[in-house]
Amino acid sequence: MAEQVLAAVRTGPGTTEVREFSMPDVPDDGALLKVEVAGICGTDVKMYAKPPFADPVIMGHENVGVIAKAGRTFSERKGLVEGDRVFVEHYVGCFRCEWCHQGEYRHCEATDWRTNPDARRYGYTSANNPYHLWGGFSQYLYLPWNSVTHRVPDGVSAELAGLVTPLSNGIEWALVTAGVGYASTVLIQGPGQQGLSQVVACKQAGASRIIVTGTTRDSARLALAKELGADDVIDVMREDALQRVLEITGGRGVDVVLDCTAGAGTAPILLGIDALKRREGTMVVQGELAAFPDFPLKKVTEKSISIKSARGHSYRSCELALEQLASGRFPLEKLSTHSFGLKDVDLAIRTVGGEGATDVVHVSLLPWVGEA
Repeated sequence: MAEQVLAAVRTGPGTTEVREFSMPDVPDDGALLKVEVAGICGTDVKMYAKPPFADPVIMGHENVGVIAKAGRTFSERKGLVEGDRVFVEHYVGCFRCEWCHQGEYRHCEATDWRTNPDARRYGYTSANNPYHLWGGFSQYLYLPWNSVTHRVPDGVSAELAGLVTPLSNGIEWALVTAGVGYASTVLIQGPGQQGLSQVVACKQAGASRIIVTGTTRDSARLALAKELGADDVIDVMREDALQRVLEITGGRGVDVVLDCTAGAGTAPILLGIDALKRREGTMVVQGELAAFPDFPLKKVTEKSISIKSARGHSYRSCELALEQLASGRFPLEKLSTHSFGLKDVDLAIRTVGGEGATDVVHVSLLPWVGEA
């Protein structure tokens, strides 16, 4: 194993550089992952443009790779040995608090960078912290005893496994948070990797009508939504989206609205409120907007709408995502549209942000491309 590790480091807003780190010594209860794929999502775009703190950070929180070195205690606890391919969740909980004991380690303060400046979370933690390798835009990733790992099923490639994060989010937000199930009618706003993942989750759950909205620029993504199981697609720039939803549902409206848009302002929320059925509809939002002027609270209460937040994924959702990938039921490989090497991290992030390439769904960073 090499003595040095190459990693792309965010050094400031919209700035990255490739640096060398010493290969860390792995403790008995730790391990080292040779990163094969690190997925890139819209959160990376936002964090890259406006970092929450000034420290250098190795980004990358959707990580898949092979166990390159494992301590004895780590292997005993995790049931993993060198050579196993795993998906690593980005949360690193304390496993002592109330949230962790409930299995909701995603809410643990030890992994919440928003409230804890010393939090550990892959893709968000300072590279100045011990072991340094806290992000997937690197050839290797450090795995402590409290990392959350999932063995990748045989037959699922590393690049396909790189879709676990968006797919597990889709499962969590649609099925668990929103309660989509048999005969549900669903409006999914935004045909990006999250929206398309929710199409699959809703189809698998037995939804009777899946409607997906997008813009004219999303024509290829909307076509893919149909291929993955959407019943109807709407170009909001060419059609009256609310009128179309009501036509499709016979004037009833939908049971659930899932907002997967990015940078679309208040329009998707307002459409969602109007598109929901007369009473007891559910809307899941991502909370991109810091404030919402003239929010129609009266309409929300009159329609008894439940507004829930989209917040990460659970262990079970990751396992279901891996099972879905292994099943081959859906052509999920079509979600993986672009890949880049370690030296092109800046271009990769900007591509996800809509600069340059078109018809982008999921972008993969391959740390060993172009390296010996």
